[in-house]
Amino acid sequence: MGGESTTRTAPRGGGKSTSPVGTKTGQRLSGIAVALGIVLFLGGFGWGALVYRPYTVPTTSMTPTIDAGDRVLAQRVDGSEVHRGDVVVFTDKTWVTNAPVVKRVVAVGGDTVACCTDGKLTVNGKQIDEGYLKGGAVEDKTIPTVKVPKGRLFLLGDERQGSLDSSAHLTDAAQGTVAESAVTARVDAVVWPMKGMLARPTGFGTLGALSTPGPLRVIVTLIVVGAVLVLGGGAYGPIAKRLGGRRSRTRTEPVGAR
Repeated sequence: MGGESTTRTAPRGGGKSTSPVGTKTGQRLSGIAVALGIVLFLGGFGWGALVYRPYTVPTTSMTPTIDAGDRVLAQRVDGSEVHRGDVVVFTDKTWVTNAPVVKRVVAVGGDTVACCTDGKLTVNGKQIDEGYLKGGAVEDKTIPTVKVPKGRLFLLGDERQGSLDSSAHLTDAAQGTVAESAVTARVDAVVWPMKGMLARPTGFGTLGALSTPGPLRVIVTLIVVGAVLVLGGGAYGPIAKRLGGRRSRTRTEPVGAR
């Protein structure tokens, strides 16, 4: 008898399969990925909402660091946590506005600040290299020597020409200083347009410790990783179904020979 062989192809039924798609291990891992992703994604947003507040800066007084109309994220902090070089949000009614104001802290309680020596701001007799000024510009405004009282701050805009900052309030009883308690937040980043985290003001490093950046990078990482896990875990089922269907259409099974 001659040999005979046949092949059997997978049946093509009209109904839809109700069996689980993919392997049990794959299904389990995809479920874990989605659950973990949701926790990280929502946890990141929740943490961010507790720690940060958004502000829109209405003026050019902080140019080029922050332009008019820029959207910033500011970490909620107590004024006592503020360091030299920080960009802060505060409200001071003596500055003829009840709206939040954004300026840079250049001196804290106990400091002596003046301008200018060789075109540079001086704090406690040290010249400050302010790399954040437009084009590395030197100062052209005069600030007489001010001894900052304890519990108060001296603030300037990065655009020194037209900024209504402490230098514009030197004749006030507080000599332009603002109470630490007036500070509500410290700016960490410009998020619209996407300029990213503010550069560290290293010129103040010789006077003491700088502020530690807030947890914004960690929060963003949690949100991104969470989104990737949710999308990746959710895509497992459709991908496994597509691959399984393709294999079932092309697979043949040898029956044997006689």
